[in-house]
Amino acid sequence: MLSRLLSPLVVAFGLAPAIADAADRPVVVELFTSQGCSSCPPANAYLNDLARERHDVLPLAFHVTYWDRLGWKDPFSLQAATDRQARYGGRFGDGSYTPEIVVDGLNSHVGSYRDEIGSAIDRAKAAATTAAVKVSRDGNQLLVEVGPGQGRGRVLLVGFDHYHKTAIRRGENGGRTFEELNVVRSVRPLADWQGKTLRLTEQTPEGEDAAVLIEASDGRIVGAARL
Repeated sequence: MLSRLLSPLVVAFGLAPAIADAADRPVVVELFTSQGCSSCPPANAYLNDLARERHDVLPLAFHVTYWDRLGWKDPFSLQAATDRQARYGGRFGDGSYTPEIVVDGLNSHVGSYRDEIGSAIDRAKAAATTAAVKVSRDGNQLLVEVGPGQGRGRVLLVGFDHYHKTAIRRGENGGRTFEELNVVRSVRPLADWQGKTLRLTEQTPEGEDAAVLIEASDGRIVGAARL
């Protein structure tokens, strides 16, 4: 059963000697999930497989808050994740539900539909990308560089943890143990990219790793890089 509630930018980080070619950037795969959702484990497993096996994809697990009142409070739930999904739901006209996967901000899918999502990833890889991005670390700070290009977008900084193992004690998944990769811990906007070269120095976000997303006004991801 899909759990539904009626009712967005990413440049992933890449440690590289120069701003990476925009065409080489990873496809951003956003999973909206919750540890309280009994339909979510297959989608979580799929995201884990993407994280382990594909270097051309940036998978990110956004844990929403609306399951927290239904028997188990997800320790990784974020209001920012709920808000981000609600914006997608308004855009796609399908509300907010778990598990949902959004590919490059272009389209929405049931998170466990592997073949459908795989095809969407392939199509996204062939689509035009606007902005090239580089992210590197300088002590406790991050250096974010966005190259010139056509268009504009919002630059988002996403902090995430590589791995968590959680024993679920209550709710629909009570008694199960979840292993989850690329769990998002923070999201914050950095700046508006106006098509010109942009350089930013930022504090590292909450989370073990970081990614930068560039999101166009229509929600499409037009640049991404991972640290």
